[in-house]
Parts: sequence; C-alpha cells; structure tokens
Amino acid sequence: MTHDEGAGREVVVSAVAGSATVRVLRDRTAGLFLVVVVVSGFGTSAMWLAAGVWVKSLTGSDSLAALAVFAMWLPVLVGPALGAIADRIPAKPLLLGSNLVMAGLLATLPLVDSAGRIWILFAVLVLYGVSFVLMGAAESALIAGAVDARLLGDFNGLRMMASEGMKLLAPLAGAGLYARFGGGAVALLDAASFVLAAGVCALLPAREPAEAAPTTGWRGELTAGIRQVWGSPVLRPLVLAGAAAMLCAGLNGAAVYAVIDGVLGHSPAYAGVLYAVQGAGSVAVGLLAGPLLRRLPERVFTAAGIALFAVAVGARALPYDAVALVASAAVGAGLPCVLIAAMTAVQRESPEAVLGRTSATANTLMMVPNAVALALGAGLVALVDVRVLLPLVGAAGLLTAVLLVRGRRGRLTDAPTGPVPSPSEA
Repeated sequence: MTHDEGAGREVVVSAVAGSATVRVLRDRTAGLFLVVVVVSGFGTSAMWLAAGVWVKSLTGSDSLAALAVFAMWLPVLVGPALGAIADRIPAKPLLLGSNLVMAGLLATLPLVDSAGRIWILFAVLVLYGVSFVLMGAAESALIAGAVDARLLGDFNGLRMMASEGMKLLAPLAGAGLYARFGGGAVALLDAASFVLAAGVCALLPAREPAEAAPTTGWRGELTAGIRQVWGSPVLRPLVLAGAAAMLCAGLNGAAVYAVIDGVLGHSPAYAGVLYAVQGAGSVAVGLLAGPLLRRLPERVFTAAGIALFAVAVGARALPYDAVALVASAAVGAGLPCVLIAAMTAVQRESPEAVLGRTSATANTLMMVPNAVALALGAGLVALVDVRVLLPLVGAAGLLTAVLLVRGRRGRLTDAPTGPVPSPSEA
C-alpha cells in the first residue's frame, strides 16, 4: 500500500466513524438518552461523593461511611429479579416514574440532620440502587429497538463518554456545595437532576410493548436472564471475561491508596489526580469504541481492552509518577472496553421479551465480583505488598484476555458488524 493509499484509507475510516456518531446523535431516542445520562449523571456523581462524607460527618464512623456506597451497590445483587419487573412494565413509563420517585425521595434527605436519622439516608440510597437497575434494563430495551444494530457500539461508547465526563466535573461541584451548605443541598441538586431527566424522558417516543415471554412460573421468570446469557455462545464468554476483569478491577481499586502512600510517597489527595486521568482515558475510549467494534471481533476488542488494563495495573507497582499517570489513563481506556462490548452484545443478541432480565443479569454477573474484590482487597493490601499484589492481578488479567481470544466454543462473534449503512440504505 502506498502512502497516498494509506492516507486515503484513514480519511475514509475517519469519515465513517464521524458519520456513525452523527447518525447516533440524530436518532431521537438515542440523543434524548444521552441527554438523560448527562443530566442525571451530574447529580448522581455529586451525590455518590457526598453520601459517604455525610455519613462520616454525622456518625464519625468510617465503617458506616463505606456502607453508604455499598448501599447503592446492594440492589445489583438482585438484578435478575429487578430485570423481570422491568420486562413487565413499558420502558417509557418505567423511566419516567423512576426518575420522579427518586426526585421525591431525595427531596426528603434535608431532614437527615443527626445520627439518629441516618437510616433515612441509607433507605434512600438502597432505593437509589434499585432505580438504577430498573432504569438500566428499561434503557437497554428502548435503545435496542430504536438504534441500528451496527450503531449500538457507537451509542454505548458515547454513553460511557457522557457518564465518565460527568464523573470528572460533578464531584468538584458536589464537594463545594457540601462544604458550603451541607449534604441536604447536594441531595436537592440530585433531585433537580432527576426532575430534569424525567422531563427529557417524557419526550421519548412511545413504543409498542414487546410480546410477553411464555409464563414459566416465578423461578423461570427469575432465571430467564441467566439462561439467555449462559445459553448464548456470544454472550457467555464476554460476560465471564467481564466478570473476571471486574474482579481484577476491584483488587486494583482497593490498592489505590496503598500505591499512593507506599509506592509513590504522596498524600491521599493525589488520588484525585489519578482518578481524573483515569476518567479522561474512559472519555477517549468512548469516542473510539463504536468504530473499533465495527472493525474488530468483539472478543478481540474486549481482550485488547483487558490486556491494556492488565498491563497498566502491573505497572502501578513501579515508583514513578509518570508511569502512574500513564497507567491510570490506560486503566480508564481499557476497562470500559469490556463493559461496552458486553452490553452491546446483550442488546443485539437478546430477544426483546427478556432483554431487561438479560441486561440486569449480565450487569449483576459483572459488577458483583467488583464489589466482592473491593472488600477482599482491603484485607489483602494489609497482608501482601502491593508491589507483589498488583503484578499478580495484572497477570490474571492477561490470562483472561488470552483465554477469551483463544476460546473455541461457539461463534467467535457476530462483530465486526460491517460498515455503517448510508442514509439511502437505512
């Protein structure tokens, strides 16, 4: 290939990628959802930070402060059951109602002004997690029916970019608001974001409900998502690899402060710098995910992301600031590849009647190992030097990537999904 031919190919690839992004943004449903992600994501990121600080300030307990974040994760454990509920309720009313209910619940939190009322905050945080599982399942159903299958990777990448972008901005706003006015003000900000999100959801086009899956009893209802994931030669390896990667991510997350203090010799505040760089990596990969998923098999795309993440985790054991910053960016770029590919495959491969349960089940299978590893990692970093632990975690990640690529059971993947159709072909 000549230089001119190579340059021409790069221009064509760039034009196709650009046209794909434009087509996603022009789609009414996809565009409105991205607005919802930005609006509600800002409030959620601010509240996520404030919750633990709020509990700590009222109770003085580090353990209860840690439980505040865990309370928001807890409903993920019952994701398949919540997904079954989402499959029985039309997606638009579910999204609209969930946003309005959460706005009302958050508006009660200014009442939490003493340790004796802290239970109100924990109850709202648990329901917060419930709403996110329900809304995530409803979103998958609407997007899968509205967005061309060849553009699902672009949408999920843009969604990741929007979500991570808010995580870069909102914590600063939340911290400033909390310092000036207290936790109640942050809760009201989050409530306002849910009201705005509900307003955007009201603009979503209504869709005919999916044909209900055959009734199989409550046990069959709850296990439909598991059967869909496990029975699919495309979904099973991606979700299992995602679970393994998120397990490694939890161990890596638990070791962050040990790295900052024991390896780099900085104060805990340096974590803010590392998280900001990591978020920037996630924003960048969000733009590239769609074009890459059209040109690489899903297993290869996922394995490449896991390998990049694994190498970065191992490199964090080195006592150099420059390496730590590059490693944080690589973690931010590599780990989202796993989630984007898995959820894109779920949206493409699952029948609409069980899409909510399949999406919630896949999310549960991938996120529970992360929560478990965070807890285990807190104990491991006290027993094992992070300069030994992190290279071992990185090696486990690399092994996961190799096994995913070398897997021979079932189809390798349906992706790449081919070129983006022109408007005349759509």
